[in-house]
Amino acid sequence: MPSRKRLMVAGLTMVLMAGLGACGGGNDASRGDSSVSDNSGNGKYDSAPQPSPEPTTVSGLRGTVRHITRKTARATRPHLVRKCALATEKVKHTSRTGTGSKKKTRTWYTTESSQKCTKVRSGTETYTRVVRQERWCVSLDDVNGDKAKDAVWYEVTHATYNEAAAADRLAPLTFDPRSTGC
Repeated sequence: MPSRKRLMVAGLTMVLMAGLGACGGGNDASRGDSSVSDNSGNGKYDSAPQPSPEPTTVSGLRGTVRHITRKTARATRPHLVRKCALATEKVKHTSRTGTGSKKKTRTWYTTESSQKCTKVRSGTETYTRVVRQERWCVSLDDVNGDKAKDAVWYEVTHATYNEAAAADRLAPLTFDPRSTGC
């Protein structure tokens, strides 16, 4: 019986290895499969050409500037209060003395008190919630020297916004944006 189980395990292993081998991995130059290679020789798959990362510093001609103010709204939420209650608990204590047949056990009880606190809802409270964060935006023309890239918006820091607002229209600017789009 044990040899039959070994044969079944060996057969299953061969089937799995054959299935995994058919799925393949690596670059087979005889097949001419260039989509499998990443040109580094390690056989990893390339799903698609990766776009080059956005440059951290952008330059161009100043377009317009925009300050988006913070928007808030009044809202209500449950008001939670800390409610505490005195809790008492009976605790058992034991003490053993003596050895052999002269062993004695003494038992006594004490009452210990503690405070148990929980948060309980007690009505509602109003608060100010932020609906839209404050942002500063700058639009650039001819971004990084590309004449076709006009009116590209960037979210910038407050200091960069102040510099751009003080500059003349179509003045050259260079800065590190927080994000694209605004």
